[in-house]
Amino acid sequence: MRFTVRMFFKALRIALHPFMLLWEVLTTPKGIIRTAEKQEWVEQQTRQLVLYQFKTCPFCIKVRREINRFSLPIELRDAQHHQGNRAELLQDGGQVKVPCLQIKDEHGKVQWMYESAEIIRYLERRFSAV
Repeated sequence: MRFTVRMFFKALRIALHPFMLLWEVLTTPKGIIRTAEKQEWVEQQTRQLVLYQFKTCPFCIKVRREINRFSLPIELRDAQHHQGNRAELLQDGGQVKVPCLQIKDEHGKVQWMYESAEIIRYLERRFSAV
């Protein structure tokens, strides 16, 4: 019974995969257009940010939409299919849970943020006024 349930949900995820990606493409907002100086500042700030994600995770899609809305060039790392990224997320972040935003400050201290709503609030606070 357990195997059957697991296989059912795996098949469901495989069937929904293309629809979720299409939904993301169709609903992603256009990014903010900034002056060259402001965009340079944003690019400098985002060099310290990395998003660990799964391509079809609904919460990851939600965060990626906000990243696009704010025109943030944040590095995306696939933790589902890339074992190195998955191992790094587990070893350094403490758990394989996505989305996860890795934030490095100017002193090299690293913070791991796991909840999509918290990540979005952080990005809004940090980049909406720019």
